[in-house]
Amino acid sequence: MNIIKHAHLTEKSINNIELNNEIVFIVDKKATKPQIKKSVEEMFKVKVKNVNLNTDTKGRKKAYVKLMPDFSALDSATKLGMM
Repeated sequence: MNIIKHAHLTEKSINNIELNNEIVFIVDKKATKPQIKKSVEEMFKVKVKNVNLNTDTKGRKKAYVKLMPDFSALDSATKLGMM
């Protein structure tokens, strides 16, 4: 199962990167918080503080992934080509 589909880019998600050290991803509907945490940590070589999930009106599952203070969401987003 491919857990992380892609990063979610909106004005709000970019503000989350800058203000909250948090990256928003669109993930598989069956993915759990521990699976998402593990996947992000392995992909970006970071430590995840917590994961919050939300389903939007289009039926997509969003994962709000907050990184530990030692790691920069801005750096990770730059590696993804988001910034």
